[in-house]
Amino acid sequence: MPADTPSFIHWFRNAAPYINAFRGRTFVISFAGETVEGEGFPHLLHDFALLDSLGVRLVLVFGARTRIEQQLAEQGIESRYHKGLRITDHAALEGIKAAVGSLQLEIGALLSMGLPSSPMAGAAIRIVSGNFVTARPLGVHDGIDFRHTGEVRRVDADGINAQLDIGNIVLLPPLGYSPTGEIFNLHAERVASAAARALKAEKLIYLLEEGPLRDPEGELVRELTISEAEELLRERHKISPAIVEPLASALAACRTGVRRAHLLDSRMDGTLLQELFTRDGCGTLVARERFEGIRAATIEDVGGILELITPLEQAGILVHRDRERLEMEIDHFFVAERDGAVIGCIALYPFPNERIAEVAALAVHPDYQGEGRGDRLLAFLERLAKQGGIKQLFVLTTHTPHWFQERGYQVASVEELPVARQAMYNYRRNSRVYIKPL
Repeated sequence: MPADTPSFIHWFRNAAPYINAFRGRTFVISFAGETVEGEGFPHLLHDFALLDSLGVRLVLVFGARTRIEQQLAEQGIESRYHKGLRITDHAALEGIKAAVGSLQLEIGALLSMGLPSSPMAGAAIRIVSGNFVTARPLGVHDGIDFRHTGEVRRVDADGINAQLDIGNIVLLPPLGYSPTGEIFNLHAERVASAAARALKAEKLIYLLEEGPLRDPEGELVRELTISEAEELLRERHKISPAIVEPLASALAACRTGVRRAHLLDSRMDGTLLQELFTRDGCGTLVARERFEGIRAATIEDVGGILELITPLEQAGILVHRDRERLEMEIDHFFVAERDGAVIGCIALYPFPNERIAEVAALAVHPDYQGEGRGDRLLAFLERLAKQGGIKQLFVLTTHTPHWFQERGYQVASVEELPVARQAMYNYRRNSRVYIKPL
């Protein structure tokens, strides 16, 4: 067996639920002109083709700023901007049409290749573009007439869905058309946001040259609620200017029906597949509510936690905790909440001096099992522990050793536990010890 076979099997098993869940769903994916010009763009297009083969309904929105700049420079036309938006006079519009048209043809040609040197080589991937976006002039702002720069007025959701229904990928350029036959230059991120809202898309994904979001220490910001995204935009000096527009567009989409928006690094090979088909992903998620609703437990959650853990205690799977003990230890617990009900729980008991912590009391309500919630609770706790400076996690289990092993926990001995935890070890219970480095 090749050395990487177990990791492949593990990945595929974890990816399978996502593959099933995404089939038939609509994703709107936006990428910048810089991405189109990059060396990794053919690989990204191959990932689009792979998603298409898995039954994902794809709407691709491309930017063209780099190509437009080149085109206008060749024509001797100066690029003019105000507050990040291009001022598009008649001469600039002609150059923009040429630049966008050439990019559209190149993207279509690359997608038509399928996946070379694979069973999908020559696969019939159909690309469709059209006048799906109706636009209006942006008008005059701060005394500046933006001329042929516009904003989205309407997206033809029925027309796009008709193409998606017959298996086509829809490609939207950063151009819109007025009912009177005018053409307007549009902001690609805003086209993507408007399309996602009109289509009630499952996901809106921005592939960025300067993304995803990172905190002041350079650590990845994995999740943002609407309120957190709003706060960031109010203090936009704290984030890269290149992320402001995608974040604002993602926020607008999530406010109006799109379940989740993702900000990804387009320069990272496989970024799209890693974000969509792995538990932790690799980008920043913007959602109406906290991902999976995981939060710190409060004293009001004791009753719900007891309902979860009592049957497992009776079966000998978990160590018994009465209400009084649980109330005393509630600060160590975290719960997964759905519509106000506690449907999962997990606990973290740190030993700060040794920079190690125990994972305990992992439980998911029977009605919600089999959908990866246990995985998400554990992943949440691992991220939390790592942020708190914990270097290793350990678990004591009698019934689920394989489950933890599949998630990177390795067989260990009682002697490897913190001294204080060794003193509490129940040799009659004879729990197995597993440790995972973070």
